[in-house]
Amino acid sequence: MKTIFDTQATNTGGRAGHVRSNDGVIDFDIKMPRPDGKSDGQSTNPEQLFAAAYSTCFAGAIQAVAKEHGVDDLGDFNVTATVSFNKDDDGFFIEAILDSYIPTVDKEKGEALVNAAHEICPYSKATRDNITVHLNLLMDE
Repeated sequence: MKTIFDTQATNTGGRAGHVRSNDGVIDFDIKMPRPDGKSDGQSTNPEQLFAAAYSTCFAGAIQAVAKEHGVDDLGDFNVTATVSFNKDDDGFFIEAILDSYIPTVDKEKGEALVNAAHEICPYSKATRDNITVHLNLLMDE
């Protein structure tokens, strides 16, 4: 194994605290959203940070697999991750939805890219068999 890079972030105070990365780029108060799901506009939460990281990693995975699938131009593609914080009788858990929009490909090619990206994305690998991840390909109508 070769480590490409590593990074650190430290939380103090848990879900009503603060998180800061070692380089100071991330420096946020942490606070649970209101019951309606909205934040106070000044703080974040672990699920929001995870959604940002997962969508970015998954988009990179799509870029990585595109060439081997004969796609040279992804156009103005994007990935939106929706991460939900849930509770059932067994306790708390998260679930993710990855909505991928790739305007330069048809449905068949898009699904192939999304599925291949899900196989190589480090976040997908980390969550595999641990949380439910729904994959969606968004198409123009």
